[in-house]
Amino acid sequence: MKLVLIFLLVIGFISLPKIIIYFLNNGNPYDKAVVTKHVPTYLEKQGYTDSDISEQRYLEPKHTINRKVLHGHYAVIFNDEPGLEYYYGVTKFRKKVVQFCGKEDQFGELITKETKHSEKDCLDQFSNK
Repeated sequence: MKLVLIFLLVIGFISLPKIIIYFLNNGNPYDKAVVTKHVPTYLEKQGYTDSDISEQRYLEPKHTINRKVLHGHYAVIFNDEPGLEYYYGVTKFRKKVVQFCGKEDQFGELITKETKHSEKDCLDQFSNK
Protein backbone atom coordinates (compact mmCIF):
# COMPACT_ATOMS: atom_id res chain seq x y z
CA MET A 1 0.00 0.00 0.00
CA LYS A 2 2.82 2.40 0.86
CA LEU A 3 4.61 1.52 -2.35
CA VAL A 4 1.52 2.38 -4.42
CA LEU A 5 1.13 5.70 -2.61
CA ILE A 6 4.79 6.58 -3.16
CA PHE A 7 4.49 5.61 -6.83
CA LEU A 8 1.42 7.87 -7.29
CA LEU A 9 3.18 10.78 -5.58
CA VAL A 10 6.24 10.40 -7.81
CA ILE A 11 4.07 10.25 -10.95
CA GLY A 12 2.15 13.32 -9.78
CA PHE A 13 5.37 15.18 -8.99
CA ILE A 14 6.74 14.42 -12.46
CA SER A 15 3.46 15.15 -14.30
CA LEU A 16 2.54 18.43 -12.62
CA PRO A 17 5.17 20.61 -14.34
CA LYS A 18 4.28 19.10 -17.72
CA ILE A 19 0.60 19.85 -17.15
CA ILE A 20 1.36 23.42 -16.10
CA ILE A 21 3.55 24.00 -19.15
CA TYR A 22 0.83 22.58 -21.41
CA PHE A 23 -1.79 24.96 -19.97
CA LEU A 24 0.57 27.93 -20.27
CA ASN A 25 1.37 27.18 -23.91
CA ASN A 26 -2.02 25.96 -25.16
CA GLY A 27 -4.59 27.40 -22.79
CA ASN A 28 -7.39 25.57 -21.10
CA PRO A 29 -8.67 22.74 -23.34
CA TYR A 30 -12.16 23.05 -21.79
CA ASP A 31 -12.38 26.73 -22.77
CA LYS A 32 -11.21 25.93 -26.29
CA ALA A 33 -13.78 23.14 -26.71
CA VAL A 34 -16.67 25.30 -25.46
CA VAL A 35 -15.73 28.40 -27.46
CA THR A 36 -15.08 26.55 -30.73
CA LYS A 37 -18.39 24.74 -30.33
CA HIS A 38 -20.64 27.68 -29.45
CA VAL A 39 -19.32 30.62 -31.49
CA PRO A 40 -19.53 29.08 -35.01
CA THR A 41 -23.06 27.89 -34.22
CA TYR A 42 -23.96 31.36 -33.00
CA LEU A 43 -22.59 32.95 -36.17
CA GLU A 44 -24.67 30.55 -38.28
CA LYS A 45 -27.80 31.48 -36.32
CA GLN A 46 -27.00 35.15 -36.97
CA GLY A 47 -27.18 34.36 -40.70
CA TYR A 48 -23.47 34.32 -41.52
CA THR A 49 -22.17 31.67 -43.90
CA ASP A 50 -18.64 30.51 -44.64
CA SER A 51 -18.62 32.80 -47.68
CA ASP A 52 -19.21 35.83 -45.41
CA ILE A 53 -16.21 35.06 -43.22
CA SER A 54 -12.64 35.22 -44.48
CA GLU A 55 -11.01 34.02 -41.26
CA GLN A 56 -12.11 32.62 -37.93
CA ARG A 57 -9.99 31.14 -35.19
CA TYR A 58 -9.73 30.44 -31.49
CA LEU A 59 -7.27 32.56 -29.56
CA GLU A 60 -5.96 32.65 -26.03
CA PRO A 61 -5.44 36.21 -24.75
CA LYS A 62 -2.29 36.84 -22.75
CA HIS A 63 -4.19 38.73 -20.06
CA THR A 64 -7.66 38.56 -18.53
CA ILE A 65 -10.21 40.44 -20.60
CA ASN A 66 -13.50 40.12 -18.73
CA ARG A 67 -14.17 37.78 -15.81
CA LYS A 68 -17.73 37.05 -16.94
CA VAL A 69 -16.55 35.12 -19.99
CA LEU A 70 -14.25 32.18 -20.49
CA HIS A 71 -10.64 33.17 -21.00
CA GLY A 72 -10.39 31.82 -24.54
CA HIS A 73 -11.92 33.92 -27.31
CA TYR A 74 -12.84 33.61 -30.96
CA ALA A 75 -11.64 36.04 -33.61
CA VAL A 76 -13.61 36.61 -36.82
CA ILE A 77 -12.73 38.64 -39.91
CA PHE A 78 -15.60 39.26 -42.31
CA ASN A 79 -15.04 39.45 -46.08
CA ASP A 80 -16.71 42.85 -46.41
CA GLU A 81 -14.56 44.34 -43.61
CA PRO A 82 -11.14 42.75 -44.13
CA GLY A 83 -9.37 45.31 -41.96
CA LEU A 84 -11.30 44.56 -38.76
CA GLU A 85 -11.06 41.62 -36.40
CA TYR A 86 -14.16 41.02 -34.27
CA TYR A 87 -13.91 39.15 -30.97
CA TYR A 88 -16.46 36.82 -29.43
CA GLY A 89 -16.55 35.14 -26.05
CA VAL A 90 -18.73 32.68 -24.16
CA THR A 91 -20.11 33.51 -20.72
CA LYS A 92 -18.99 31.21 -17.93
CA PHE A 93 -22.36 30.38 -16.42
CA ARG A 94 -24.94 30.33 -19.19
CA LYS A 95 -22.63 29.57 -22.13
CA LYS A 96 -24.10 32.54 -24.02
CA VAL A 97 -22.04 33.89 -26.91
CA VAL A 98 -21.25 37.60 -26.70
CA GLN A 99 -19.45 39.95 -29.03
CA PHE A 100 -16.91 42.29 -27.50
CA CYS A 101 -17.41 45.98 -28.27
CA GLY A 102 -13.77 46.49 -29.18
CA LYS A 103 -12.52 45.42 -32.57
CA GLU A 104 -8.94 45.50 -33.77
CA ASP A 105 -7.90 47.04 -37.07
CA GLN A 106 -4.97 45.94 -39.23
CA PHE A 107 -2.65 48.28 -37.30
CA GLY A 108 -3.50 46.74 -33.93
CA GLU A 109 -5.59 49.72 -32.81
CA LEU A 110 -8.69 49.04 -30.70
CA ILE A 111 -11.84 50.45 -32.29
CA THR A 112 -14.97 50.81 -30.15
CA LYS A 113 -17.20 52.75 -32.56
CA GLU A 114 -20.10 50.97 -34.22
CA THR A 115 -19.17 49.17 -37.43
CA LYS A 116 -21.04 47.06 -39.98
CA HIS A 117 -21.08 43.81 -37.94
CA SER A 118 -21.26 45.39 -34.46
CA GLU A 119 -23.94 44.04 -32.17
CA LYS A 120 -26.01 46.35 -29.97
CA ASP A 121 -25.61 44.14 -26.90
CA CYS A 122 -21.85 43.93 -27.08
CA LEU A 123 -19.74 43.43 -23.96
CA ASP A 124 -17.01 45.80 -22.88
CA GLN A 125 -13.73 43.88 -22.76
CA PHE A 126 -12.41 45.66 -19.70
CA SER A 127 -15.57 45.95 -17.61
CA ASN A 128 -16.43 43.33 -15.01
CA LYS A 129 -19.82 44.76 -14.07
